[in-house]
Amino acid sequence: MLSELLRRGGYEDVITAGSALEAYDLLGIQRPNTPGVEVDLILMDVTMPGIDGVEASAQLKEAERLADVPVIMVTGRSDPQLVRIAFEAGATDFVTKPFERIELLARVRSALRLKEEMDHRKAREAELLEVTDQLREANELLRRISLQDGLTRLSNRRHFDEALPIEWRRSLRDESPLSLVMLDIDQFKAFNDNYGHLRGDDCLRAVAGAITQVVHRPGDLVARYGGEEFAVLLPRTDERGARSVAESVRTTVEALRVAHELSEPSHVVTISAGVATMVPIASEDPMALIASADAALYEAKESGRNRVVTAVHRVDSPDSPPPTVVRGNG
Repeated sequence: MLSELLRRGGYEDVITAGSALEAYDLLGIQRPNTPGVEVDLILMDVTMPGIDGVEASAQLKEAERLADVPVIMVTGRSDPQLVRIAFEAGATDFVTKPFERIELLARVRSALRLKEEMDHRKAREAELLEVTDQLREANELLRRISLQDGLTRLSNRRHFDEALPIEWRRSLRDESPLSLVMLDIDQFKAFNDNYGHLRGDDCLRAVAGAITQVVHRPGDLVARYGGEEFAVLLPRTDERGARSVAESVRTTVEALRVAHELSEPSHVVTISAGVATMVPIASEDPMALIASADAALYEAKESGRNRVVTAVHRVDSPDSPPPTVVRGNG
């Protein structure tokens, strides 16, 4: 009777089941690998063989795929207690027997409209989630780009300036050494003037590759500090370790054999490096580490280039002596 009334009301795609178990089988909720039929509305009698409508409604709502499908309970009793239990079990509405055609179709239309609105809302939510994920990915990409040097693909000065205070505080807390290596390509202006800026860009990329070939610990940071100058931040690294890294970078760059006929140290591209190591204390500022490394770099360039100079500045008390400069053997 229900099927006939619904078909006459314009709902031609109607599937019937003789029991809750038969409905479970059609809907595929008892067989995980079986998709089951897709439905927009379920009308179910309260009184059915085996499993009654209230229990069946509750079990249907536990299936994620059917959680939003409206359920209209059909009953021949107008017991308020039964109606309350049916709604608690997940029923959306109910109709009483014998059926009033106009009322039945009105409740069906209302339930289907509710399902359509819920489907639209879920689709919109899915779109918003997708857009949110895309925005998150785009923002992450922009953040990475904003911290990367476009030419060398190393970290840029901004990234270095953000990372230094963080590593300084971490070293302060752990009482561990923090080292900084400042590197500069020897006579790079003369290289650019002689070979042109395109070759100059190639040279910068080659030197950047040589540095990253040597420096590859996850916690280390290699950055293009500006122009032809690079910075290597080495957490938990003492003076000897930092000097070893700087010397390895120097020899690796020299081994590239990039021609530089106007270079005074040799006829290939070389670098000079200044190394500074500190164990931070609260009264110090991370800029002191940069100043020490810069002083050592200046000494390396003044004393002949293509060498590593170490400024050891161990901060153990406010009265620590000024940095001492040790000339390298490069």
